[in-house]
Amino acid sequence: MSFRPALLFPVLSSALVLAACGGGGGGDKNDGGTTPIEVESTLSGVAAVGAPLGGAAISVIDAKGQALGSTSAHPVEGSYSLKLSSKSFTMPLLVQARGMDAAGAPQLLHSSVQGTAAAAMVAHVTPLTQAAVALALGADPAPLFAKGSESATALASLSQTVVAADFLKTLIKTQLTDLKISDPTKLDLLADPTFAANKGSHDVLLESLRVGLAKNAQGVEQLQLANKLLASQAGEVLVDLPTAKTELAKTTGATPANAISSTLKATTSATGVLPNLGQLDELGAALNKLIAQGANAAALAASPHLSAYDKHNGRSGSELAALLAGYATKNWQFGRFLVTGCADEVVTAGNCSRVLVSAPISDSSGALVDLFTDALSFNKSATTGTPKWSFIGNGKKLEFSVHPVAWLALESSGALSSGLPAGNPGAGVQLLLQAQNGAGTALLDKATVQTPGGFSIPLAYCAQRWLCISPTSGASSVEPTGALSDQLLQPATVGWLGGADTLRNAKYLASYTPSGATAAESRVAWLRAELPASVPPQPRYPALDGISGSAPLTAAGLAAGLNLNWSAWAKSNPDLRLMRVRVVIRNSGASVVQRDFTPAYGVSASTLSLPQIGAAAGALGQELWLRAQDGAGRFYDTRYTVQR
Repeated sequence: MSFRPALLFPVLSSALVLAACGGGGGGDKNDGGTTPIEVESTLSGVAAVGAPLGGAAISVIDAKGQALGSTSAHPVEGSYSLKLSSKSFTMPLLVQARGMDAAGAPQLLHSSVQGTAAAAMVAHVTPLTQAAVALALGADPAPLFAKGSESATALASLSQTVVAADFLKTLIKTQLTDLKISDPTKLDLLADPTFAANKGSHDVLLESLRVGLAKNAQGVEQLQLANKLLASQAGEVLVDLPTAKTELAKTTGATPANAISSTLKATTSATGVLPNLGQLDELGAALNKLIAQGANAAALAASPHLSAYDKHNGRSGSELAALLAGYATKNWQFGRFLVTGCADEVVTAGNCSRVLVSAPISDSSGALVDLFTDALSFNKSATTGTPKWSFIGNGKKLEFSVHPVAWLALESSGALSSGLPAGNPGAGVQLLLQAQNGAGTALLDKATVQTPGGFSIPLAYCAQRWLCISPTSGASSVEPTGALSDQLLQPATVGWLGGADTLRNAKYLASYTPSGATAAESRVAWLRAELPASVPPQPRYPALDGISGSAPLTAAGLAAGLNLNWSAWAKSNPDLRLMRVRVVIRNSGASVVQRDFTPAYGVSASTLSLPQIGAAAGALGQELWLRAQDGAGRFYDTRYTVQR
C-alpha cells in the first residue's frame, strides 16, 4: 500500500501496510467476516466525546447484521460492559452509542471490533471511531446499522476499519504532536486498553477536534475534521467517503489521500491550549468541594475560581455565584467539563483565551438535572492547590447565535397544514439576538444583523426573549406573532437570503447599542451546519403519538393538562433529541404568551407531562411547538394548531 509521504508520519507507512495485510495495529485476522464463530463473549469499552457519554444506549450487531444485545453506559464514566446475546456471530462487529453530550446535543456514534472473536473484547465509541468506521464503509454508519441484515454486503467493509483509523491519524497529526503522542502507531483509537474519559492524552485528543459527517453540494458524503478551538465552524479537512472506501480496500497501490478534497491535508491545532486541557477537571472538583461545604453566593464570588470573571451573554459574576450557590443548596454537583469551542472572535498563534465549556450537573442520585455552560481561562501563575483554570465568561453583554431550522406545520389532527406562503415544510436561518434578561427586563430595543451576502436585517423589540425581525427599518418595537417567523429568515420569503448565507460557517454580524450604553457593540455568529438544499422529509420532524382526526389536539386538553408522548418518532430518529415543547397563546390586543417546557435530559426521554394551560377568555388561538435538534446543530420544529 502506498501513500503520499507528505501526509504521513514516517513511522506510519509500514504500519498501514501491515494493517492492510491483516497484521499490526490489531488488524482484522479473520477470513473477511464470512464465518460465524462460536464463543461466549463480553464486549466492553467507553463511550465519550471528550467528556463521557453518561447513560448512552449501547447496541451491537455483527457483520451479517445480527443483533447481539444492548446495554447502558455508566451514567458518570461512560463505560459499559455487555455479554453478547449469541455465541454464533460473524466478525467484525459494529457498535452503536446513542447519547447526549454535556452541551445537550444528541450523539449517535459507532465503532467496530476487529480481529478474531474472543471471550473479552474492547470497543470504545468516540467521534474518532465514528470517523474510522465511516471511512471504511464509505458512508454514514447509522443507516446501515438501522437496516441490520439488509446491510450485510456493505458491512463487509468494516474489516478495513483499522487501516482507516491509521489513515485518520495522518489527518490529525498536529494534535498528536501537541499532545506528545510520539508514536502514533501505538495509539489504538478503537480499543486502547488504557483509555478513559478522564482528560488523558487520548481523551484530550477527542476534546480538541470537531468531527462530523455531511454531504457536499454534489451530494457526496464527507468526513469533516477541524480544530475545535477555532472561533469559526469551518471544516478544515474534507474527505470524500466513497473514494476513501475504494482506496482503503485496495491491497496494492492504495492512496487514501486521494479522497481528501480540501486544500488543507491535516487539521490545525490550538498549540497553546492543548497541553493545559488535562487540568480542566480540577476546577470541577474544586467547585464540588465548595458545593459539598454548602458555600453561599458571597463565598463563591470571593473564590479564586470567579475572581477574574467578566460576563457571559450578560450573566454577571454575582449572577454566576448565585447560580452556583443554588447548586450548593440542592447539593447538585459538576460532572466532567466538555470543551465546546472558543469564545474569541479572533484566535491568534494557535491559542484561545476564552475556552467554551459545558458540564452536566447531577443530583446525589446521579440523575442529570441541568446543563452548565460558560467560558474558562488558564492561569499558569495560579497558586499551588488552586486550579489553574477559572471562570472568565465570553465577555459579551448579550447572547447572539444563528441556527439552521427546518419546520413543519400540522393541524390539530396531525394533517399537513396547507396554504402557507413559504410552503410546508420549509427551512431558514434563525437569528437569536437576546432582548431580555432572565427577569424579563428589556436589554435593547433594536439592532441589525448583516448576512454573509452583505444585506442588513432590521430587528426590533417585541416583548420576547429574542428580538423580532422588523418589516420597518429603524423601528424600536414590533408586534410579535409567536410563530417561528418572528426570528426566521427564509429563502422563500426573504430575497436577501442567498445560497452563501445558508452554508456551514456562514458569518453573521449583529450590531446594537444596549440600553443605557453610549457606544454601539457588535457580535459575530457562525452557522454551525449548512441548510439542506431540499427540506427534510416529514418523518424527520417531531410528532406526537396518538394525534388523529378522531383524537385531535384541543384547547380543552391543554387546559386539563396533557401527557405528551413521541416514542414512535424517537425510535425512527435515533440521531435527534426533542429539546423543547412550547405553548403559544395569542390573546386579543396582539399580545402573545409563550410557555416553554423541557423534557427530561437524555435522548431516551420520550414523554412529558404538561401542567394545566388555559387560555384567557377571548384568546385568538393556541399552538403547540416541538423542537428537536441533531448533533450538527440543526433544529427541526413542528407546529400543531390547537383546536379551539
